[in-house]
Amino acid sequence: MRPFDKIPPPREGLKMGLELQPHDSILTLKGTYIIHLEDVATGEVLHHDERKNVVTLDGGILVMIHLASGSGLARTASQQGLTMLALGTGATGPILTPDAPDPRQRKLNTEIWRKAFVSRVFRNSTGGAVAYPTNVADFTAQFGPGEAEGPLNEMGLLRTITLGPTPGTPIAPVPVFPAYDPTVDLSTFDILANYTTMGVVVKPINSLLTITWRLSS
Repeated sequence: MRPFDKIPPPREGLKMGLELQPHDSILTLKGTYIIHLEDVATGEVLHHDERKNVVTLDGGILVMIHLASGSGLARTASQQGLTMLALGTGATGPILTPDAPDPRQRKLNTEIWRKAFVSRVFRNSTGGAVAYPTNVADFTAQFGPGEAEGPLNEMGLLRTITLGPTPGTPIAPVPVFPAYDPTVDLSTFDILANYTTMGVVVKPINSLLTITWRLSS
């Protein structure tokens, strides 16, 4: 059994976007995350939490990149889907109740590590895994011993230009956040599609951190 298979399923109250209400005339991308930290040696659960997150303005641009990318099978770097999950220590505000995430965010404030996903899974309307595309998908990344250790309080989903554990080509902070320039050409930059802040989670040395990010429309 893979370690992330042991994570409890999301609670009913967090099954975001599995059903559209009659008044929902426009599909809206939503996100929730499940963060699960356990001791590698004993299996003891050190932390478990499930919360909503923010879809960034750049996340909306990433959707348009895909919709306008044409029908060819080949995909360039600028046409990739989500590739990695990034963790950081730079959330602003109180340590236990940091400032709420802002959709204008274009990069983590202090990114320390990023990893490619170990799984991407589509879900049906009851939350079950299916082999065909749906409007709900889970993206799971894992950080083992020696990775992303320290007081974590921010994270996000990335479409990256390169694959690697360190920041690649993030958006230059011009103009300085929270200002936002929608005219920046994102095709050659890493794109932060989803972002969240959280009360600090300290990852010990001998631990496994599994994060599942659920997106739905």
